[in-house]
Amino acid sequence: MKLTSREQDGVVILEPKGKIMGGPDATALKESIRDYVNEDKKNVVIDLAEVDWMNSTGLGILISCLKTVKEAEGELKLSNVTDKIKSLLTITKLVTVFDAYDSTDEAIAAAK
Repeated sequence: MKLTSREQDGVVILEPKGKIMGGPDATALKESIRDYVNEDKKNVVIDLAEVDWMNSTGLGILISCLKTVKEAEGELKLSNVTDKIKSLLTITKLVTVFDAYDSTDEAIAAAK
C-alpha cells in the first residue's frame, strides 16, 4: 500500500493506494492519523478510490483510525468507497459506524 496525503479547506485527505491488509504499510495509515491528530489536525477524510482490496486487518486499522480521531474530538469520513469495500462494510455492519461519501468534496464538507 502506498499512502499520500494533502490538505484542503482545513481537512486532511489521506489517499491509500493498493491493498489495506495489515503489516508495515498499513501501519503507516494509523501512524499518519496519529501524527495529524497530534498536530491538532483532527478532521480527516480517507479517500478509498485507489484501494483494491481490504481484509479484516484493514478494517481493524480503519476502526483504530476512527477511534483516534473521535477521541481527539475530530471527524473521520470515508470517500469514494468502492463496491468491494462497501460490500465488506455492509457485511460487517460497519456501514453504520463510518460516514461514507461518494466524493471527496462531499466528505470534506461533512468533516468541517
